[in-house]
Amino acid sequence: MQWINYRSLHTLIFLSCASLLGAAYYFEYVMYMEPCPLCIMQRIATLLIGLVGLAAAVHGPSGLFGKRVYASLGLLSAVLGVAVAGRHVWIQSLPADQVPACGPSLNYMLEAFPWSEALQLMLRGDGSCADQVWSFLSLSMPQWTLIWFVGFSFFSLSQLIKPWPTSK
Repeated sequence: MQWINYRSLHTLIFLSCASLLGAAYYFEYVMYMEPCPLCIMQRIATLLIGLVGLAAAVHGPSGLFGKRVYASLGLLSAVLGVAVAGRHVWIQSLPADQVPACGPSLNYMLEAFPWSEALQLMLRGDGSCADQVWSFLSLSMPQWTLIWFVGFSFFSLSQLIKPWPTSK
């Protein structure tokens, strides 16, 4: 198990996030599944986790402080992902008469509203967020991303408590 060290674990985090984003773009551009605002927010959280993993892998800090900074940034990004994916799963579980109405497109929101208001509208979700157009093992895409974000959160939390040693 000599190859498992701080850098290789964070490289694995980066590659996992890159694979998740690759799958998201495959669903969008090959399978023509248009992402809803909450899906886009989950992509942003995944990108942030991946960038933190890449930075930690490239930098490979030897000190405890540096490792805890990366773990904190990773945890913050993962908790953001848990919150957004959790909201998405909740919206999908609502009865049809309680689903929010479909809102404007993301492009329109970003052009017509200030950033803060567009972000609020995105996080509110809309009718398109309630659609379950794909599932695997009876779990929808937001449920799978929630599982991934919980896993990233636990990994970051474990690194915050006791960072993995750096190899020589």
